[in-house]
Amino acid sequence: LKTIGIFLEHSLAISAWKEYGGSRWALRCNPSSGNLHPTEGYIIAGPVAGEWDEPGVFHYAPAEHGLERRARFALGLWQTTAGEFPADTFFVGLSSIAWREAWKYGERAYRYCQLDTGHAIAALRLAAAALGWRVCCLEGLSDTAVAALLGLDRISDTKGAELEHPDWIAAVFPAAHHASVPATLPDDFISAVRDGGWLGTPNRLSQKHVPWPAIDAVYQACMKPATDAPYYSFVADVSEVIGESSSQAEACTPNLEQAEACTPNFGAFQIIRQRRSAVAMDGISKFSACHFYAMLRRLLPAAGFAPWDTTLQTPHVHLIFFAHRVQGLPAGAYCLVRNPDEEVSLRAAMQSSFDWLRPTDCPPEIPLYRLQAGDLQSLAQTLSCHQEIAADGAFCVVMIAHFEPVLRQSGAWMYPRLFWEAGMIGQVLYLEAEAAGLRGTGIGCYFDDGVHEWLGIQDRSFQALYHFTVGGPVHDPRLRTLPPYGEMRKSGRVRKG
Repeated sequence: LKTIGIFLEHSLAISAWKEYGGSRWALRCNPSSGNLHPTEGYIIAGPVAGEWDEPGVFHYAPAEHGLERRARFALGLWQTTAGEFPADTFFVGLSSIAWREAWKYGERAYRYCQLDTGHAIAALRLAAAALGWRVCCLEGLSDTAVAALLGLDRISDTKGAELEHPDWIAAVFPAAHHASVPATLPDDFISAVRDGGWLGTPNRLSQKHVPWPAIDAVYQACMKPATDAPYYSFVADVSEVIGESSSQAEACTPNLEQAEACTPNFGAFQIIRQRRSAVAMDGISKFSACHFYAMLRRLLPAAGFAPWDTTLQTPHVHLIFFAHRVQGLPAGAYCLVRNPDEEVSLRAAMQSSFDWLRPTDCPPEIPLYRLQAGDLQSLAQTLSCHQEIAADGAFCVVMIAHFEPVLRQSGAWMYPRLFWEAGMIGQVLYLEAEAAGLRGTGIGCYFDDGVHEWLGIQDRSFQALYHFTVGGPVHDPRLRTLPPYGEMRKSGRVRKG
């Protein structure tokens, strides 16, 4: 239970408090649009000696860093189902409460919720890597099954509380396991959890609501059916993948391949806890080429690298970098092709005047291409809703997804998953920025039509999903930083695990 507590502490927990005047607000390890946090976390686990003797479903309460039991179900069925997975497996799930975003952002809340889910998935995977664990999404499950497992379909229990939408569920287990792992759960297990003994009711957030029927319509249209899912197969443990022993995982994650000459000696947990969103950039700080190319390696979905090994799905999100102040890399726009099978389509969709030239010092295994040389700070700012932070960072990133062809092939349920992939990329950028001594910020407001026009995209084959910037933060000396659970720990009010 202690290690589950460490896992959640470095993924979904409060990382610090900020205080100014009479106001005080929490920061979390997983970022969120407007710091509104629509994402909820759940654990499904078997008996834990000295804690509970029945398997159950637990809701994670970040304010208390505690688990709240929501359900208990039959031990025998847990043992049968768990027997299909590695020893010591438990399951982690995520859901979204759209109202937490909708009251402020309206219809945009849907995509902000999906980006936040992606950030949370990556946060969970990287925390697990630091503990020597794997996280494997149960790709075959339908959204209806996820809702049943997390108790989100029990409308009679909510008593008017805001609707919680099912997002994602995954198996978590030791990385030393080498055999195949299923990517789904049996129907009888799902039924047993649904019919188990459920406890408690969720809190209601607001007494009044503004309806946003478009959000409900998109959620309904994007419901995932059950799908065939192959097994995860592992031929190497984490030490063989990252070049370190599993006991050293904290020291080498998220920088899975240390850039010896320039990577600060930060442990993963320290980097995770210190992650912040910059409010403004200083306009002068530079990002070294050493860090930049090491970061690009981490952004490529190579087999075995966290967080990309948490899914069996094909990557579809590519990155456009506006390099403003990257040492050793001339200013300009660059494209990182994250899926080589989509490079031909990507080139064909963009304007023919782009250069598509390899940077001189770029390592050969990194598919980075210069599109256009020159100072593009003003363009980056304009495309990012005229926000100065996009121009004042060392670089700005535009994430574009292979869009309509993917949705036509797989179905509308892939739509939120494209945003999840973008959010996962954002989480890696956040932590890589911290490891380099800088800071990142997600940019949810951007002009996608302007992005498409500049790139030359004239149809829906590719779509802009998310912007991001990395640079030197401008610190506000008026703000006071407080520890996440300081007073509660002193009083003994933090729940164990």
